Amino acid sequence: MKEREEALSRHTALELKSVRNATSPGLVAQRLHLIVVFVLAVGRTAVAAPCQFEAQGEGRVAAVVDARSIRLDDGREVRLAGIEPTASTRQALTSLLVGRDVALRSADDTPDRYGRQGALVFIAESDTSVQAMLLAQGDALVSAEIADKACAAALMSFEAEARRQKKGNWADPSAIKNAESPDDILAGIGRFMVVEGKVLSVRQAGATTYLNFGRNWTHGFAVTISKRALPAFEGAGMPLKSLENRRVRVRGWVEGTAGPRIDVRLLGQVELLGASEPIGVRP
Repeated sequence: MKEREEALSRHTALELKSVRNATSPGLVAQRLHLIVVFVLAVGRTAVAAPCQFEAQGEGRVAAVVDARSIRLDDGREVRLAGIEPTASTRQALTSLLVGRDVALRSADDTPDRYGRQGALVFIAESDTSVQAMLLAQGDALVSAEIADKACAAALMSFEAEARRQKKGNWADPSAIKNAESPDDILAGIGRFMVVEGKVLSVRQAGATTYLNFGRNWTHGFAVTISKRALPAFEGAGMPLKSLENRRVRVRGWVEGTAGPRIDVRLLGQVELLGASEPIGVRP
């Protein structure tokens, strides 16, 4: 099975190379079709089982509302759970989904404050999510919101492979920010970012723990973690103090004024570099 998957991967990589710089709608559609074929071929064993949540309805996609949500022909709006968009997400969704029959799966169908139903989206009878397809081509980022460990790890693996091959968003060297360049991070305030660097110190102030990546605590990049999140890290075998002097990858929304901050609320937002899996999604 492994040899078959590797062969499929090599074949698909060669096919994608010929349309990598496609700009016309026809070539974009061709590119996405190849992605679907590849992911469906290998995804049945790689990610199908982990992300099969409870069925939450079906429908036909009438429109892509924005880079993170779609509208079905019955009027329902669906937010694609588990991912954050990149510059190419909306175009990819439009080529992939408009006019297609889809099935929705999630652990909870409670709508968000905008009335959108959060779900993993599956094309027709496919057992591989659209989210996995987007991640596989570097057209989205893992948001770390999926609580199910096996599904979260599967989605992260698709992103990791796209990152390794520098596909889509990951072809841009600035896609991952350097924690030692806080001004670059601060320029993206209000955006979802991925940042890498070495944790120089771990300090607690009141109910908040700070992972400091710079020696100047006021202006350097830092991660904040509330006291209520500490048991989850400790339960995963990762007490925050153990991250001191370790290189990590952090993802989340950038905020702050003097110095950039990312507030970490979920284990999957922090990944040890060199480790095989992000914190909190280990088997």
